Amino acid sequence: QVQLVESGGDWVQAGGSLRLSCAASGRTFSNYAMAWFRQAPGKEREFVAATWVGGNPYYVDSVKGRFTISRDNAKNTLYLQMNNLKPEDTAVHNCAAGRFLSARAYQVAVRVPARYDYWGQETQVTVSS
Repeated sequence: QVQLVESGGDWVQAGGSLRLSCAASGRTFSNYAMAWFRQAPGKEREFVAATWVGGNPYYVDSVKGRFTISRDNAKNTLYLQMNNLKPEDTAVHNCAAGRFLSARAYQVAVRVPARYDYWGQETQVTVSS
């Protein structure tokens, strides 16, 4: 079992910044691919970013150049630094943990929510124009 607890969501004006954190406990954090997903009202859950020791970080196109995913394995914590926030970034954000057997499997399925086994409870990000 892996327990995930997100924090850092807040209200911010467009152009501002936030840093989300996801604290993990349980099994070895470093073995897991970690990702951020988000869901805006009336929309489907969307992949945002992922990181894994066995592969490159991935980002959805809409956040490239603005968001940075990182992890501190010593602290069992995942981060999402969000800069130049836009109103369309408004959503509930979740972190997720999953295992991938190979770099190829990670590359193919990193954006698929069903490939992640553990989810945090969510944190709200609201960006006003």
